[in-house]
Amino acid sequence: MAYKQKLTFGIIIGTRNIFNFKLAVEGRKLLLGVLKKLDFDTVILPAESTPTGAVETLKDAHKCADLFSKNRDKIDGIIISLPNFGDELGVINTLKYAELNVPILVHAEDDDNDKVNVKSRRDSFCGKLSVCNNLYQYGIPFTDTTYHTCKVDSDIFKNDIQRFAAICRVIGGFKYARIGAIGTRPAAFQTMRSSEKILQDSGITVVPVDLSEIISAAQKIDEKAGIYKTKMQEIQNYGTIPSSIQTSKIILQAKLGIAIENWIRDNKIDAAGVQCWDSIQNNYGCATCLAMSMLGEKLLPCACEVDITGVISMYALMLASGRPSAILDWNNNFGDDRNMCVSTHCSNYPKSFFENEVEISNLDVLGTTLGQENCFGAVKGKVKAGPMTFFRLSTDDPLGIIKGYIGEGEFTDDAYGMDGGIAVTKVPNLQTLMKFMCKNGFEHHVAMVRGNVVNLLVDAVENYLGWELYLHT
Repeated sequence: MAYKQKLTFGIIIGTRNIFNFKLAVEGRKLLLGVLKKLDFDTVILPAESTPTGAVETLKDAHKCADLFSKNRDKIDGIIISLPNFGDELGVINTLKYAELNVPILVHAEDDDNDKVNVKSRRDSFCGKLSVCNNLYQYGIPFTDTTYHTCKVDSDIFKNDIQRFAAICRVIGGFKYARIGAIGTRPAAFQTMRSSEKILQDSGITVVPVDLSEIISAAQKIDEKAGIYKTKMQEIQNYGTIPSSIQTSKIILQAKLGIAIENWIRDNKIDAAGVQCWDSIQNNYGCATCLAMSMLGEKLLPCACEVDITGVISMYALMLASGRPSAILDWNNNFGDDRNMCVSTHCSNYPKSFFENEVEISNLDVLGTTLGQENCFGAVKGKVKAGPMTFFRLSTDDPLGIIKGYIGEGEFTDDAYGMDGGIAVTKVPNLQTLMKFMCKNGFEHHVAMVRGNVVNLLVDAVENYLGWELYLHT
């Protein structure tokens, strides 16, 4: 699973010899205490390694860089903290020599108005500008705090750390991302085409497997095996299955789920696009939705119709939020309210998206042509109300770039008489978003997740990954 629960930060405490070094000693102690309470690990020079326990000189920078390099595989991000003005050269040289290529958070401590004498003044407000100026000169991206300066033990800075941790999870998750392509995209869905080479240029590897291999593996699963019995029970506990569904169809689902999970595990896959119709129905006899939904609930996103950039969008939302994400269609207008629409799928939404217990039954639309008897596995229900973030990435082959759009909206309580997974959504200025999508050739699929992770994902995508992004407001 690519979502990393516990992160490790490399710590650089800055100081400058014309300021009171005791401020740096105290700042180091406070920061490490805050990070420990927030359950983050740290890599920092031992206090006795430098004259002040902070990084100032070129010699200090080499020591810190060597320590960071030795812990390269542990460090997920770097926090620079300036308890006083700090020495920007000590900071920038550490980063230059360590070459970790991880996100960086720059913090500067507040001065107190009654403590600005020679022994107590910090001037971190000014020192932060110097550090950031050097980061800009060296082309090193970084993340800023909410306020230019803030107290290290303040709630606002603790929130900044949590936000930064989410950015680190996104960047770390994409560093060696492996995206499964289970089967080929349905011929009718040319809109789902994407460029593997453009994705690979950003470090994202697409790993294909023929659907026949998955079907063959499913058919070979022993019904006496413990893993099979566990999966059958897991399905029974996942939602309500109508009595009209034959046990043989549930068995097919269990075996398919095991086969997909085994392939994902064996190939170290982080997320996958799946050929969800119509080969699987015609050649195996069930839908893929349930297996995809259950994987999504385990933070292994799966997208329909082998939508590779769609599942990458889901993956980013999952990493940013730590919650299951889903793929939806921008599907129907909602009467004459032009800021609302209906987002649907058959569906494979993770069950935590729904307001009530889900129903696991047959595909409705596809069942009309493929036969209801071949279409068991759709996860149906009404998506529960609440705030959400929508996000979509796409490869633009003529321009040779990865581009996307992102914004905030909400799932509403409004009823809608359609089968499958139904999400009535409200997005401010929706018509402008639709015009942008049409003009720039975006797909009808969109990834969504509960909650608001817009700002941190914009930082991760634009600042560190360098992809073009339209922020819808």
